Amino acid sequence: QVQLVESGGGLVQAGESLRLSCAASGRTATGYAMGWFRQAPGKEREWVATMRWSGGSTYYADSVKDRFTISRDKYKMTVYLQMNSLQPEDTAVYYCNLDLLGDKRYWGQGTQVTVSS
Repeated sequence: QVQLVESGGGLVQAGESLRLSCAASGRTATGYAMGWFRQAPGKEREWVATMRWSGGSTYYADSVKDRFTISRDKYKMTVYLQMNSLQPEDTAVYYCNLDLLGDKRYWGQGTQVTVSS
């Protein structure tokens, strides 16, 4: 089994920053990518960013490019999302995901990010 534990959400004002963390444990040996999605009230879950474990390539949604940065600690099996210049439209529950070979995707429990104007 795989466990993903997120932390770092909170309430900030527009223009401020937050850093989310997601630690993976369990059967993660075949993991090849980790990333973040978010879901705002009344909206579908949307992809935010992904990092490939091998090589460290990163990918971002256009809406967060140049403001958010995904990074990792390989040895701690942890991925981070540094979010700068936050805006009210970034308000959502942020979910970490881990992709394993065989098209298996695991999700964290989610962490709330609220940005006030």
